[in-house]
Amino acid sequence: MFVNSCLAIMDKPLILVVEDEPISCEVLVDTLHDNGYETIVAVTGAEAWDRIDEYRGRLDAILLDRLLPDMDSLTLLVRFKADASQLHVPVIMQTSLSSEEDVADGLKAGAYYYLTKPFPPDTLLAIVRSAVKDRHEYLHLQHSLSQTRSILKHIERAEFWFCTQTEARDLAILAANVAPNPERVVLGLTELMLNAIEHGNLGISYAEKTDLIYDNSLELEVDRRLALPEYAQRRARLLIDQDSASVNFLVRDEGKGFDWSPFIYMSPTRAFDTHGRGIAMSKLLSFDHLEYRGSGNEVLGIVHR
Repeated sequence: MFVNSCLAIMDKPLILVVEDEPISCEVLVDTLHDNGYETIVAVTGAEAWDRIDEYRGRLDAILLDRLLPDMDSLTLLVRFKADASQLHVPVIMQTSLSSEEDVADGLKAGAYYYLTKPFPPDTLLAIVRSAVKDRHEYLHLQHSLSQTRSILKHIERAEFWFCTQTEARDLAILAANVAPNPERVVLGLTELMLNAIEHGNLGISYAEKTDLIYDNSLELEVDRRLALPEYAQRRARLLIDQDSASVNFLVRDEGKGFDWSPFIYMSPTRAFDTHGRGIAMSKLLSFDHLEYRGSGNEVLGIVHR
């Protein structure tokens, strides 16, 4: 877990559970408590908003029922995501409305994680774990970014190589300072660089990553593959090129590439997966232009000045 002791994060992740059905709410809360999470509960949209305001800056994720007694939960979600300080708090939509149109509406409103009712406890925990990890990594990146601000502002061109997840994160924090809005860029750049290691150089497939996340063993598998002879010498590269108009970030790996086209936009078909939204979120939130090249082992992110 990427949590710095300087960050104002509780020892146990704090989840807001918005659920009006008493038995379902009790099951959710008990499951989360038994697995190391703290919870607060709201049974209406109005009460949820009060809890969001009360615990501002402390929430690690929101588990939101699609159907609330007093309002459409999407109305609450749009209001929540309109607050820039809450933009990166993950919202997990739990719903029985799983048609592609319903999911697309939720994605548009900002619910990037989904659970279809009824769902088993292990699915709940896998999704919550992924969402909380994303939240903590975002906070860690923002904190680290503030410590390295303006170091690279005079660089016109630079090239770096990296092999490990730690190197990717540290380099992304440093490189984001080249952009005029590093807080926006750092999360997307980190995502592209981690993909270059996991899926590119180490050849971890989408299905394999799904299983590894469910088993909570992704990082162990990354370390295992990094030690294998066929992967140990592989390097990914970050090239930075800036001028008065834009900052260009080019990430290249030594893998065989992949079909990137299904991942460039938020897809209802993947909304229920534990991962697979990083590229689309990078395009949506971090870069003004994002394009993959060649076989998919090279991606260019552009930030306009």
